[in-house]
Amino acid sequence: MITLTPAAESQVIRVLSKRGRGLGIRLGVRTTGCSGLAYVLEYVDTPAAEDICIDCTQFKLFVDPKSHVYLDGMQMDFVRNGLNEGFEFVNPNERDRCGCGESFRI
Repeated sequence: MITLTPAAESQVIRVLSKRGRGLGIRLGVRTTGCSGLAYVLEYVDTPAAEDICIDCTQFKLFVDPKSHVYLDGMQMDFVRNGLNEGFEFVNPNERDRCGCGESFRI
């Protein structure tokens, strides 16, 4: 199960509202970076047939089955540190992250 903190849900609601359309967001992983995998977020207007759908308060979170293996048990948060803000992924499946923080390894 993938969970979102209230701060993450609020931020997703804000960006979807600003965008003006969309059923929700898709969370996935792609191969890249020093350690091998990186998190990917994208808008979803039409879900793929194979997507796993998680109902949130005011939107849906979609995850493709291949990514779900890497993301199961993860919590997505939205944090602000000084002038920086962004989504933070707390994934119990991560073994380590690269030095720049852009990618991770399972």
